Amino acid sequence: MAKLNLTHTIRCDVDTFWKTFFDAEYNDKLYLGALAFPAFKVTSQTENDREIVRVCEGEPKMVVPAPVAKLLGSSFRYKEEGRFDKATRVWTWKMTPSTMADKIKNDGVLKVEAAGEGACRRVVEIILEAKIFGVGGMIESSSEKQLRDGWDASAKFMNEVWFAKK
Repeated sequence: MAKLNLTHTIRCDVDTFWKTFFDAEYNDKLYLGALAFPAFKVTSQTENDREIVRVCEGEPKMVVPAPVAKLLGSSFRYKEEGRFDKATRVWTWKMTPSTMADKIKNDGVLKVEAAGEGACRRVVEIILEAKIFGVGGMIESSSEKQLRDGWDASAKFMNEVWFAKK
């Protein structure tokens, strides 16, 4: 099992961050543009007084070692089910892969805190686990690199593209 902790400073206040996080245009430009996903879509998003629940499906651009690529298949996809608790302002998610869903786990927590005027700090905690004899560690380390690169790229996109135009 691997734990990944990432922190990024984003050039907006906390309220603007969360508004952007749930914005359809932003998500399309981030995933299909900046992150170069072959496919991404929000399949449902509902909101009530307590929470926002969002389900997404994606096909990430994969840059992994050959044994991992062979194991996951050429059209690896995932389904992400997430919840934003309005009281705590915390986003939690569970990602279910299209391949070996009973053996691969990817769950996370996203928190955002103020970091001075016009900025916030995005703190991400991700748990990765691949229970596959012989290659589990390789899948975890490949996933960790992919996720780290993706979250770093999303921070860069938010700061240098998305909020630069606002």
